[in-house]
Amino acid sequence: MPVSTPTSRQQILTSEQTRQKIRRIAYEVYEQNFEEQGIIVAGVMGEGYAFAQRLVEELRAISPLDVQLAGLHFDKENPHQSSVEFNGDAINLENQAIIVADDVLNTGRTLAFALQPFLKVRIKKLQVAVIVDRNHHRFPVSADYVGYSLSTTINEHVEVILSDPENEGVYLK
Repeated sequence: MPVSTPTSRQQILTSEQTRQKIRRIAYEVYEQNFEEQGIIVAGVMGEGYAFAQRLVEELRAISPLDVQLAGLHFDKENPHQSSVEFNGDAINLENQAIIVADDVLNTGRTLAFALQPFLKVRIKKLQVAVIVDRNHHRFPVSADYVGYSLSTTINEHVEVILSDPENEGVYLK
């Protein structure tokens, strides 16, 4: 395997492999939530939201669940100084099963802040789905649904691209 330089990137998952991972996650979500009337999939804006969109499409294709999509907006660089807001229409979170979706789980910092609005209401259950889990957790956040676990050095960067069809996939930089 070639050594990664700061400007090079190595493809870990192709576009097709990434789609297969998302479909498998959708089946797992359905298996764990088949008794629910519906679920809310809340994606962290950016590639996490693109993942959430794909997950919702797959869930609608394979299950009778009423699946709603929400976007979580906040400043990932300064989460202490920004509030987490939902995009689009107001969604009733009360007594709902919620899946928070993001592209990569590294330290858990982003997901820890993304969970904030769900702690303010009484929900039925809260689960986390990610395409890649890097296993460098510093926050007490783990994913219930993982497409691919990847052990990396802390200096390496994992990039998930879903919003650009020509470069779609998972890359290690």
